[in-house]
Amino acid sequence: CYPLRKESSLNAGTELARMEQIGWRTARLCANETYMDCPYYERLQYFGDTRIQAMITMYNTRDTDMVRNAIHQGQLSLTAEGITQSRYPSAGRQMIPSYSLSWIGMLHDYWMLKGDSSFVTLFLPAVHSIISWYEHLLLADHHLKEIPFWYFTDWNRDFPVGEAHRDRLGRSAIQDLDFIRSLDEAAELESHFGMKAIAGHYRQLADTMRQAARKLYWDPDRQLFADTSEHNKFSQHTNIQAILSGIITGQPARQLCLRLINDTTITPCSLYYRSFLFQAMDKAGCGNLFLKSLEPWRTQMSSGLTTWAETPDPARSDCHAWSACLNIEFYRILLGIHSIAPGFKKVLIAPNRCGMANVSGQIPVPQGTITTHYKTKERYFWAEISLPKGINGTFAYHDATIPLHEGKQII
Repeated sequence: CYPLRKESSLNAGTELARMEQIGWRTARLCANETYMDCPYYERLQYFGDTRIQAMITMYNTRDTDMVRNAIHQGQLSLTAEGITQSRYPSAGRQMIPSYSLSWIGMLHDYWMLKGDSSFVTLFLPAVHSIISWYEHLLLADHHLKEIPFWYFTDWNRDFPVGEAHRDRLGRSAIQDLDFIRSLDEAAELESHFGMKAIAGHYRQLADTMRQAARKLYWDPDRQLFADTSEHNKFSQHTNIQAILSGIITGQPARQLCLRLINDTTITPCSLYYRSFLFQAMDKAGCGNLFLKSLEPWRTQMSSGLTTWAETPDPARSDCHAWSACLNIEFYRILLGIHSIAPGFKKVLIAPNRCGMANVSGQIPVPQGTITTHYKTKERYFWAEISLPKGINGTFAYHDATIPLHEGKQII
C-alpha cells in the first residue's frame, strides 16, 4: 500500500468509528503506485473511482502526491479523439467518456482543497480538449446526442451494462446534466487561470443547457426529472444530477431531494452513485438524513466485511474504494466542513448532526487543521470551531449564519 498517513479524526460513536475504519482500510488497500479500483481483480486507476479516492485522500491526509499523479496520468491518457481514457496507465485502451468529466472534476476538487495554482494551470489544455469533444456532440436543441463508446453511469438492475437510458435520438438527461456540471467547473478554472472569454462561453452554454433540460425532462405529474424525453423512465441518478447541476435550486430542490429518497418506484443508486446522492442531499439541505441513508454499509458490516464491496450482493469485489465515500462525507456533511475558496482559504461550516448530541472531529488543510466540536443539551446548541491562520468563512446552522475568523471561536 502507498504509505498514506491519516491526519483526520472523528468522534461520533462506535458505529461511525467502525465505518470510518473500514473505509480507511479500503482506501489504503486501493492505493499503491497509483489509485486502483480494487486490489485483487483489475487493479486499474479508473478516473470515476479515482475522483472519490482523491477526495478521501485530501479530506484525511496532507499528502498530495497520489492526487497529483492521478491528475497527471489522466492528461497522459488523452487520445486523438480529445478525451481521456477511462483508466490509465493500462495496456488495454478503454473509453468511458463520463470518466473524462470525472477527471475535470478531480482537477477542480484539487484546486479547491489544495490550491497549488502553478500545478493546476498545466492541465487547462486537457480540460479544453475534453469540453470541445463534448461540444461537437451537441444537437441543435442544446442536448447531447448519443455519446459514443461506453457511457457508464452506475451498476444497477435497470441500466443496461451500467448505461443510463436514452431516447430514440440518443438523448439522455444524465449525459446532459453531467456535462453541465463539468462546464461550470471548467468555467471556474478558465476564469481564474485562463481566458475570461472561454469561461463566459462555458457559462453561457451551461445556462442554455439548463433551460433546455428543465423543459425536456421535467415531468409535472411525477414532480421528478425523467431519464429521457419520453418520460417513461425515472431514476434517482437523474434527479441527483438535476440538483448538483443547478437546474433546480432552493426549496424546490429540497422537495425534489426528499422525493427521490422516498420514491421506491424509481431506479435506485448502487454504492458508487451514493457518493453523488450524499452530495445532492447536502446541497439541497437534506443532510440531516445522511445517517439514515447508510443502510447499505450497515448491511455489509452485518455480513462481516472488513472492507467495502463494489456493489451490494452479489458482489465481485469485496474491496472497492468507490464505496469508501463515507470517509469524505463524515467530514463534509456530518461536521459540515466545506472549502468555498481555492486552497481552503475560505470555509463554510454547516453541520448536520443528524440527532447526535455530541460529535467532534478535525481535518488537515494546507494552512493547518480545522477542528469542530458540537454539543446539544436540552434546547441549547453549542459549537466550538478552530480555524488556522489565514482562513475565515461562515458558520451556518438552521437559519442562522455567523462569520468565522481564524483561531478558536465558541458559538
